[in-house]
Amino acid sequence: MKSFDWKVVHDATNHNAEESKSTPIYQTSAFSFSNLDDLETYFQPENERYMYSRYGNPNSDQLARKVSELEGAPAGVASSSGMSAIMAGVLSVVKPGEAVIIPEDVYGGTYDLFHQFFQEWQVEVVTASFGDLSELENKINDRVALIYTESVTNPLLRVEQVESVIEIARKHHLPVMIDNTFATPYFLKPYELGADLVIHSATKYIGGHSDVTAGVLVGDEELIARAKKKVIQLGMNISPFESWLTVRGLKTLSVRMEQQSANARAIASFMEEQPGVRVYYPKTLAAYGNGAMVSFELDERYDVHTFFKHLDWIKIVPTLAGVETTVSYPLKTSHRSLPEYLQEKLGITAGVVRMSVGLEGEKDIIHTLQAALQAAEKK
Repeated sequence: MKSFDWKVVHDATNHNAEESKSTPIYQTSAFSFSNLDDLETYFQPENERYMYSRYGNPNSDQLARKVSELEGAPAGVASSSGMSAIMAGVLSVVKPGEAVIIPEDVYGGTYDLFHQFFQEWQVEVVTASFGDLSELENKINDRVALIYTESVTNPLLRVEQVESVIEIARKHHLPVMIDNTFATPYFLKPYELGADLVIHSATKYIGGHSDVTAGVLVGDEELIARAKKKVIQLGMNISPFESWLTVRGLKTLSVRMEQQSANARAIASFMEEQPGVRVYYPKTLAAYGNGAMVSFELDERYDVHTFFKHLDWIKIVPTLAGVETTVSYPLKTSHRSLPEYLQEKLGITAGVVRMSVGLEGEKDIIHTLQAALQAAEKK
């Protein structure tokens, strides 16, 4: 069996007819056929032909195939964004009149998707504290068709009890869908633990260079076949060029995660030593690392606006996972639309900062954080 690092770099299935070292970009909206009999072959079972890039393209299929291989899943589909991957996954399982259970500390954009679109689509959205799994189980009823969660939550980095959630779902014969964006398959493979569907905002660590918007959904073949129809019907496909860029970025996932997670560990340790700083850092993700995200909360002794102003080269951006260290402000970006009571309950306060740790030297990052903290300290 090939190693994870081999799978990241190489593609087990070669669709490169010309044997070029790098996979070509199939930058085309459609594919041609020599005659009507040739056209008919596209519609035959087990065909490997392409007709129209909204239906499928070698580059988008390669991206889906590589992520599914890394997750240990039999099938996958690439889409235009992480949100469209969630949409395709949910629509492959849930029908109007049914219900979905999600964590109350889910990513803000996902919270909006469920509480706005899916509720308008007549799907009941039930929130529960997944920190207390008895609460999750108590909310399961005959209408529930799916349990959805994140392997590591955004922005406070709670590590989900993935195996326990799956155990509860199996007890009630329910499918489980897990957003594995923060953990990546480098640290965790939810499908191998029993999840039915796993999604990635491939915009983040899968692509890794802040230059694409992409999503990937992997899982059971039957569910992925349904999800792929939704991607086609709703026009949620990803372009060939963005697929190609994402696959190119994916090839360095192992080395990026190793260095970025080591840096994150050092940053978390440094911030834990600072007075008036509460650190959120997932210490139980994997034996060899805990990801590259660190969140922290500055107490009243600091002026958070001054802190952000003095971060020098560390950019403020509403995304994450590039090779450069960046920060975001969840209260006013990713979780801005959450009800105020829920922001307060979850602890998403005016002092919370989410840091995506990059590939720079850890001393460079620490020095900049130290200077910003000193500048922000109220006199």
